[in-house]
Amino acid sequence: MASLVATSPLGKETLTQLRAGDTVSLSGVLYAARDAAHAKLTEAIRLALPLPFDPAGQTIYYMGPSPTPPGRLIGACGPTTGSRMDPFTPDMLQAGVRVMIGKGARSAEVKKVMSKHGAVYLVTYGGAGALLAKTVCQVEVVAYPELGAEAVLRLEVTGFPAVVAYDIYGSDLFAEEIPKYARELI
Repeated sequence: MASLVATSPLGKETLTQLRAGDTVSLSGVLYAARDAAHAKLTEAIRLALPLPFDPAGQTIYYMGPSPTPPGRLIGACGPTTGSRMDPFTPDMLQAGVRVMIGKGARSAEVKKVMSKHGAVYLVTYGGAGALLAKTVCQVEVVAYPELGAEAVLRLEVTGFPAVVAYDIYGSDLFAEEIPKYARELI
């Protein structure tokens, strides 16, 4: 397992280097979106309407919303459960998204679609939203401000920590590692 420093959006060369279990320190642009925003984005994709940002090669962060305290750039910005976005993922990948960040395992269908599109799924630290907020350098609402805390945000980050859960080769960190620890507990 390797430790990589990468700039988002990740190019194809970087995606081919990532393996399940690798740690990644991301800098660059992440688009934060969760359930309500994904529903609107997916509807726009299905209706062939313009999207509020070009999804080609982009990184989507399933970020749980938190109010921004006075004097701060962003509130706690921890991950939300990735599987909640499973119904929207095939359309998002078809539109060009190549990296998703959340927490928890994804469905077999999503893993299959990820392999088809050469996409990766990263996980980051649940319960550490205040710490993750320290990696955010800039925040901009780019779509659906009516959704409030669930609007699509363009985040610029430096040193955002993540672990590769699913790589483009079909490796699955959850399937490979959880059984090892389960055996140790017996």
